[in-house]
Amino acid sequence: MKRQFTAIYKKQGKWYLGWVEEVPGVNTQGKTLKEAKENLKEALSLIWEANQIFNKTAGSRIIREPISISR
Repeated sequence: MKRQFTAIYKKQGKWYLGWVEEVPGVNTQGKTLKEAKENLKEALSLIWEANQIFNKTAGSRIIREPISISR
């Protein structure tokens, strides 16, 4: 399943900063915009994988349900 997120990039001095708008904690940097984009994809992938592993190991102790908000 492919999911889509919003990547935000900002040049800060000699570095490019990047983060994912919808997922707190997924952020990175790179010396070039290309490097920041590659690093951000990797960071999102690693966080996504870690969350899936955590959810599987939590077993019956978790409650999973859809949630939505209005903005």
